[in-house]
Amino acid sequence: MTNPRTKLTVTDYMATPDGQRYQLLDGDLISAPSPTRKHQKVSIRLSTAINSFVDFQRLGEVYEAPFDVFLSNHNVVQPDILFVSADRLDIITEGNVQGAPDLAVEILSPGTASEDQGRKRVLYEEHGVLEYWIVDPETNTVEVLVASETGFNTAANYNAGDTLVSPLLTGLSINLGPIFAD
Repeated sequence: MTNPRTKLTVTDYMATPDGQRYQLLDGDLISAPSPTRKHQKVSIRLSTAINSFVDFQRLGEVYEAPFDVFLSNHNVVQPDILFVSADRLDIITEGNVQGAPDLAVEILSPGTASEDQGRKRVLYEEHGVLEYWIVDPETNTVEVLVASETGFNTAANYNAGDTLVSPLLTGLSINLGPIFAD
């Protein structure tokens, strides 16, 4: 007979050492290594574009990692970029977000790509994220997924020469050329 795996909880997660970046996925504590230079450039540029639009339209609030998103007692994630709509701002506390953001953006890194495309995608889907962007700085592509009754569906795939249009943030369009530029 095997011993059942002990799932860690939010309490365990909160006890991790300061200065270390972790996420809690289905009770597993996952190390979040520092992102690459290109990852950071893409993140800053995308975040700036989204935040400028959201602020100007007064649609809600945008945050960048590391900022904890508590999805459940066994799931704490840190999307690279997240958006919470104005009518849901009550889920944001001083230290974290208590529930699913409306938009989650993950920028793939070698150390996190499998989680971003696997377990985190499933968690975002299960917990009610309305739109999920998977950004690949190596291939200069963005997959935009939207929630439906059957789970996430791909709304569009974009390349560096395209203009990304968000189904959720009506009117947001981002020229991806400058986002991916070296």
